[in-house]
Amino acid sequence: MKITLKLFATLRDFGPKYQEIDVNDDCTLEELIKMNNIPLDMPMIRLVNGEFAELSQRLKDGDVVALFPPIAGG
Repeated sequence: MKITLKLFATLRDFGPKYQEIDVNDDCTLEELIKMNNIPLDMPMIRLVNGEFAELSQRLKDGDVVALFPPIAGG
């Protein structure tokens, strides 16, 4: 199945800003992050189809995953 992965800010060090990835039918968000060599202990906001997601969430064909570091301002 195909997943769209979007990486923002410093997470772009781990791949292009936007990419389509083929994954197994039972792929979780955690597995997708590991596939892209992104450390799981790195602070990041994880969205699947615009909704906050747990690492254990199973992905579905056509899902859009967005990962970005926490944003702080002043």
